[in-house]
Amino acid sequence: MITATDIRSEIASTTILTNLSRAELVEQALTRNEGVLAANGALMCLTGPYTGRSPNDKFLVEDNPDANDSIWWGTVNRDISRASFNTLLTRALAHMKSRPEVFEFRGFAGADPDYRLSVQVLTEKAWHSLFAQTLFIRPTEEELAAFSPDWTIVNACEMQVDDWKELGLSSNVGILQSLELKIVLIFGTHYAGEIKKSIFYAMNYDMPDAGVFPMHCSANVDLKDSSNVALFFGLSGTGKTTLSADPERALIGDDEHGWSDAGVFNFEGGCYAKCIKLSEEGEPQIWNAIRFGSVLENVVLNERRQPDYDDGQYTENTRVTYPVDFIPNAQIPSVGGQPRNVIFLTADAFGVLPPVSKLTRQQAMYYFVNGYTSKLAGTERGVTEPQPSFSPCFGGPFLPRPPKVYADMLAERIDQHGADVWLLNTGWSGGPYGVGSRFKLAYTRAMVTAILDGSLSKAEYKQDPIFGLHIPTAVHGVPTEVLNPRDTWADKAAYDAKARDLAQRFSDNSKKFELAPDVEAAGPTV
Repeated sequence: MITATDIRSEIASTTILTNLSRAELVEQALTRNEGVLAANGALMCLTGPYTGRSPNDKFLVEDNPDANDSIWWGTVNRDISRASFNTLLTRALAHMKSRPEVFEFRGFAGADPDYRLSVQVLTEKAWHSLFAQTLFIRPTEEELAAFSPDWTIVNACEMQVDDWKELGLSSNVGILQSLELKIVLIFGTHYAGEIKKSIFYAMNYDMPDAGVFPMHCSANVDLKDSSNVALFFGLSGTGKTTLSADPERALIGDDEHGWSDAGVFNFEGGCYAKCIKLSEEGEPQIWNAIRFGSVLENVVLNERRQPDYDDGQYTENTRVTYPVDFIPNAQIPSVGGQPRNVIFLTADAFGVLPPVSKLTRQQAMYYFVNGYTSKLAGTERGVTEPQPSFSPCFGGPFLPRPPKVYADMLAERIDQHGADVWLLNTGWSGGPYGVGSRFKLAYTRAMVTAILDGSLSKAEYKQDPIFGLHIPTAVHGVPTEVLNPRDTWADKAAYDAKARDLAQRFSDNSKKFELAPDVEAAGPTV
């Protein structure tokens, strides 16, 4: 039986290039025509037809009876047989051995050494290795010398699988993960985000057993007050990266973290930001982080190779990857204390949720386990416009265990540390998608500032009659008329109908979970 530690020896007959420098990997990628150098120094690569994650092609190997009992089987976690996995892994290793070179990255997931996992990433593309080097935590020379992988990713992106139906796949693309063997197999897609999300999935499985709450969130801390840590939960495109990159605060990380008894820590060593409509004025820290050593995905370059971030020719899901220390005030090492504020980000395509509201403990549990948001264009295959959806724990696609496991861990930590919890809508106002407009980033930033400086917790509130949310009557720097979403709609009856529609969807969705009566009662009125 091949395990994570055996994979390297299985392909040793080919040339394996281990932990090359950024310059070497960029040089290799350019020589092999994998990408071009943009005017700002970043490497720009196209991912072909797949410009987002392929959730319908993700499978979990049903190979360990003990582990299987703890898996949240269903639409997120679909099984594939060990026999099919072994067949595909054998083909992938033969494919990798046929390559002139294989690029290997060895590093870690988890900035806290007490909880980190060792990660080995084997790719046939140099730029995928640069992506891994950027997103994971780079080892010291001493750590590299003693390295032994906990998890191994084999990215055979160009491997063709014609008999995919017979093997139990959904298409000729596959992201297959074995919790027993600690192996991830990726083929048929060049989208690099599959690399990082597969290890996040692994951390989501492994960390609860270590007493760590794994979270799909960004985190930052006040530059002058190390006890003022904030978490921003949300799916792709809701603002995790943008809102956590704050010049007044140190960035701990932009996407994936653990919450232990000691505090929070970043799972990653880099950031993976959406950059459609990116501007230097609106997001200067991200703009300035895009330089040599960064990787742009599917970004249009003009004739002078300057990125045109407004052009979604290839996809709305244009991306940039950069090391976390490319942000000037990054927290290194990427750890912090106990969070004072927990913010749930939702991009409400219905346009009926308030831009900011303070949650009770029961509401925090309700809105966390339901995880309402909108899938934004391009983040998944086939998503071309915002689609209202419920993603448990604001990270449903990455949860191997039942959502209640993670919700209970959140509740325990809120109770223990007294964190305030907020719902922040970064979606639409004045009407649904296609009628209204997205909240201005300047207003959203002002709301976040009021949360983090403590002023919003002292505000006066009124309760929304349908959703039960507590809406502040005033926020410094934000027009009062945008705080209550009903006031922004010209057609009040249309608002009421749309709000009742969403409330009913919440009610229907919450029935999937065994919620305590007081938590269920904290949801919308239908």
